[in-house]
Amino acid sequence: MVVNINIKNNAERAVGVRAIFVIVLFALSIACCEAKGGRHVGRVTPRVDPFRGAHLGQTDIAGRNEKVFNVLQFGAKPDGRKDCTQSFVRAWRAACDFKGRSRLLIPGGTFLLSEIVFAGPCSGPDPKIVQVIGTVKATTDVSEYSSSEWVLFESINGLVVTGRGTFDGQGAAVWKYNDCRGNNNCVQLPSNIKFNKVTGAVLRGITSLNSKGVHIFITNCDNIRVRKVHVIAPEDSPNTDGIHVSHSNNVKIARSVIRTGDDCISMIQGATNVAINKVACGPGHGISVGSLGKYPHEEDVRGIYVKNCTFTGTDNGIRIKTWPGSDPSSASGMLFQDLIMNNVKNPIIIDQGYCGSKSSGCNKSPSRVKISTVHYVNIRGTSATPEAVKLMCSSQFPCQDVHFYNIDLKYQRSGSTATCSNAKAGYAGRQNPPPCK
Repeated sequence: MVVNINIKNNAERAVGVRAIFVIVLFALSIACCEAKGGRHVGRVTPRVDPFRGAHLGQTDIAGRNEKVFNVLQFGAKPDGRKDCTQSFVRAWRAACDFKGRSRLLIPGGTFLLSEIVFAGPCSGPDPKIVQVIGTVKATTDVSEYSSSEWVLFESINGLVVTGRGTFDGQGAAVWKYNDCRGNNNCVQLPSNIKFNKVTGAVLRGITSLNSKGVHIFITNCDNIRVRKVHVIAPEDSPNTDGIHVSHSNNVKIARSVIRTGDDCISMIQGATNVAINKVACGPGHGISVGSLGKYPHEEDVRGIYVKNCTFTGTDNGIRIKTWPGSDPSSASGMLFQDLIMNNVKNPIIIDQGYCGSKSSGCNKSPSRVKISTVHYVNIRGTSATPEAVKLMCSSQFPCQDVHFYNIDLKYQRSGSTATCSNAKAGYAGRQNPPPCK
């Protein structure tokens, strides 16, 4: 049933209050509750932040009982010309194997690195600290990269990567070789930083500059915190997603600035309990759930929280996108709250006919990704197009339990509009554009 609530008199105000109460209950309970009998919700581990209350800034100062492994002591040269990869590997191995508290220090200067793996497991119970003060530059010969990442942190339990340093992927030298525009099965260029099978980690303060591909890739991880990072690439740089999350639980991204040529943040299959707060996005393609359903047997997405973010000049604001003709899966339990849109082309969009970069030949079958329990709360600003809200849901699995409360998205030339298909939506509070009929 479609619920359209306009608050004009006392009776209707009471209805509006009840709607607000439902939204608040949803926000409080979604992280730890389970809907019985519904595959699309399932069990989700409650959001736990192991670093809550910790003074992460203290990790920038070496403690008395901490051993520092400076890459200079292992032969690295800060001249930006000599390949320092093996020196970094030796320094990491020494820091990782040290049984007490240890720190890998990358001091001031410029260090040239090819593909490198910081692998665990490491000794001792204390997290390993990687402090980046200088600039780390990637080599530009893509034939040197055996996989789709430049700097890989893998199989580590307890890690802090901190500092005001820069990871420079030198992507401008290779973006011309990117063939992903018009080719949905292209080979991805290397990510600047990848976390794989990492538990209990912090990425704080660093800058990721001009990645060849995705800037920060988080996969098969648990309890990851990204804080105060800067992600920068030109608006026309191809496939340079800012932060990409898959197959990971309890990821918190906060107080960061992301300016790229693709999604500022993207969350695909297996992303659960992802909290995004105080992120400035733009230029780029906005914050996306998806694309989903491209591959067979994808894992569900559950528990996405995006709050207090600003989008400036982006192609999209909040986007949920799924492929047509997909295998069955679900995306549920999403809250988008207190967001500001500045001249955004598609501030709110659900696109279940997404077909990547192909202009023709897309699968005509409806998407079988079931989208449900989506709440848009207190979203305001300006739309660069007349259609500020687009809900283009699957004809086989219409969007369920979609709620809008206090939406105010203006189009400068005339009134903004909303377009909906196959969506069951409820409304309360101010609605600009007016609700779909």
